[in-house]
Amino acid sequence: MSTLQLSLACGPYDRTEALRTGVVRPEGIDLVYVPIQSPPEIFARMVATSAFDVSEMSCSLYLIRRARGDFPFIALPVFPSRMFRHGYIFVNARAGIRTPADLAGKRVGVPEYSQTAAIWIRGLLRDEFGVPPEAIHWVTGGVNAPGRPDVLVEPPRAPVRVERVADRTLSDMLAEGAIDALIGARKPASLGRDGVQRLWPNYRELEREYYRRTGIFPIMHTVVLREELYRRHPWVAESLFKAFAQAKEWCLAQMRFSSSLRYTLPWLHAELEEMDALFGRDPWPYGVEPNRATLETLVRYLAEERFLPEPVAVDRLFTPLTLLSE
Repeated sequence: MSTLQLSLACGPYDRTEALRTGVVRPEGIDLVYVPIQSPPEIFARMVATSAFDVSEMSCSLYLIRRARGDFPFIALPVFPSRMFRHGYIFVNARAGIRTPADLAGKRVGVPEYSQTAAIWIRGLLRDEFGVPPEAIHWVTGGVNAPGRPDVLVEPPRAPVRVERVADRTLSDMLAEGAIDALIGARKPASLGRDGVQRLWPNYRELEREYYRRTGIFPIMHTVVLREELYRRHPWVAESLFKAFAQAKEWCLAQMRFSSSLRYTLPWLHAELEEMDALFGRDPWPYGVEPNRATLETLVRYLAEERFLPEPVAVDRLFTPLTLLSE
């Protein structure tokens, strides 16, 4: 029987390298891996033209659009991008922001209001520090280059204030004091000069404590496939899921090879020991159940910000899988 050729657009991650190189091959699938460095480009191309059979996708964009019923894609419970975001709140020292509470009443930049990283940061500010989104004047735009791709999800209406800027970068505005702070998924080029600094210089310590307390390692992206493809060939869900999981295991095994350093990180093995102590042997679980608390928290944040009328059961949002452990 001939294999099914499918295209996959995804970042060039170590955890998917085995799929890109063919070390891991999905059962019954001839996979054409299209590595694209910029996640927003992948999302925009997939949403605009269904440019790929399978692609990485913003988790907040997927959850919003899928729950609304106007998205022709369905997600695998695979999460190629995760990141703690305590270190992605940047402030201008001249603005007098010393604590999260000081952000209230300030002008705060964000590349896209519905960006997953921004959803997580605003949820953190609201849950842990009592700072609601409506207490802040939001300014959207490009972080280190002017402009952004077309907005794929409009922000909720008032009382949230959202202003768009197209002709300047948020990084420059932060350095000049035109905005007081900046959140999102990218570091501003002005970090370390003109008074631009992190709100929490000890962010790594705070992120470890946050994980120990909540069990949440924030999910940024999932993987979607065209729903009509899934309806025609439902078996591709298990085949792709297994391949992503095998590729991740291959990656972790390569990193743990102890006689040399696979990556240019001088203390790689010390980092791996710290990672194992905090997360266990799999810091990057796939599947709904191991990620239920994280996914339900993200859904709750989306509902609290009125992107969703009410929380949605996460099991309904991902392909069901029939996998038997050996």
